[in-house]
Amino acid sequence: MRITLKAGVAAAALAAATALLAPQPGWAQKVLTVGGYGGSFETLMKEHIIPPFEKAHNVTVQFVPGNSTENLARLQAQKDNQEMDVVILDDGPMYQAVALGFCAPLTKVPSLPDIYDIAKMGTDKAIGIGFVATGFAYNAEMFKEKGWAPPSSWMDLADPKFDQLESIPPISNTYGLHTLVMMARLNGGSETDIDPGFKTMVDKVAPNVLVFEPSSGKMSELFQNKEIALSIWGSGRVKALADTGFPVKFAYPKEGAVALMVAACPVTHSDVPDEAQAFVDYLLQPEVQEKLAATNGFGPTNKKTVLPEALQSLPYGPDKISKLVAVDWNVINPKREEWTQRWAREVER
Repeated sequence: MRITLKAGVAAAALAAATALLAPQPGWAQKVLTVGGYGGSFETLMKEHIIPPFEKAHNVTVQFVPGNSTENLARLQAQKDNQEMDVVILDDGPMYQAVALGFCAPLTKVPSLPDIYDIAKMGTDKAIGIGFVATGFAYNAEMFKEKGWAPPSSWMDLADPKFDQLESIPPISNTYGLHTLVMMARLNGGSETDIDPGFKTMVDKVAPNVLVFEPSSGKMSELFQNKEIALSIWGSGRVKALADTGFPVKFAYPKEGAVALMVAACPVTHSDVPDEAQAFVDYLLQPEVQEKLAATNGFGPTNKKTVLPEALQSLPYGPDKISKLVAVDWNVINPKREEWTQRWAREVER
């Protein structure tokens, strides 16, 4: 009887311990909500990037797809009760998110010392997780047929030989905005003196433009139909078109390609702040950076990332990164609506 009693007590104790270890209603697994781009980026995140993080951190990650404008609007609409814990935006909207107080300081991101300075964005509240270079996309086959050298200067956009053979995205697209700023900088102006940029666009560049095309799909069609030979586009977009077998190449202007950064920040007042910090750091790990490069054409911001030769045309390595040009979003963002209206009146009239 004594042995049986002891066995019964032990069994009861084991059952009680098991019950304590079992998931309780108040112990639901933590949920981390991440806002970022849709399309191939969303697919990559859900299939290859998020699952290892969930396993390592015992957390469920929910992904909210949307472009940068949409996710910035979500932050603004939910400012008193944020749905997202981490947000991934283009650098222009990210600077707005920081200025509006939506981003928390990066306090637990051990990878920061390995990140290029330009990707640190002059703030401790957001970090670049990928580089896209804004420069020239050109049909290498057409250029060869006509005996043209590859484009090498931003001012090549004004060369009459490209009459009606160019396409530039409108100013509502970051590539078009970058073009305006570089026309200003190369003609005596700057972000704080944009008039020379507009004058150059109107007098010298716009006459060569067949269409100011915002859609990446339609831009690809323009190239494939040989309606255009040259455009201002992102290195990632060019990679995607080149991957189809089309003879498009990317060229870095001698004055510098403009850095368009994909940036991430932990959102303020998150109920899972440690996991949010950890996810931002995870996006900066070399193995994740390589996946972002291979799938979306993002140049790595972590200096320790090693890319295969096939991906080295992306913004990659100290030499190319040192030549990237950063625009001043703190000046641009308050002026952007005014510039957009002026562009419609003067450039695309």
